[in-house]
Amino acid sequence: MSEFPNPHLIEFPKLGAPEIGYISVTEQLKQLPFEVQRTFWTYYTPESIVRGRHAHHKTEQVLVAVSGRITVTTELADGTIGLFRLEDPNVGLYVPPQAWHTMQYSHSAVQLVFASAPYQESDYIRSYEEFKRTWGALS
Repeated sequence: MSEFPNPHLIEFPKLGAPEIGYISVTEQLKQLPFEVQRTFWTYYTPESIVRGRHAHHKTEQVLVAVSGRITVTTELADGTIGLFRLEDPNVGLYVPPQAWHTMQYSHSAVQLVFASAPYQESDYIRSYEEFKRTWGALS
């Protein structure tokens, strides 16, 4: 049993109106369940490409589709599958460690990622078979 919550959506405040536009704000990133140590974004990803295809040993993330649409699939060690469609820039998806995840993007998608740790290659499990071996024993 994991000490982390399952993947879930986090809603950020959405201030404004259709006639003037919107702003979403997080002050000191209080909506996030961890301290942010790394921020990055992806863009211009061809629609035919599936990114991600990995899990993390320790890193937690929140994914936000700032523009466009991102379809995220998560799988937990116990086999629980989650399918999330991110297309509102005021909604993020929490992805815990030990969750296999893939992302597929609309061409116009811009994904913003908040991560709980700096990049470290050793934190990644890039083989699905290794993911099942490593975390399957815990379920």
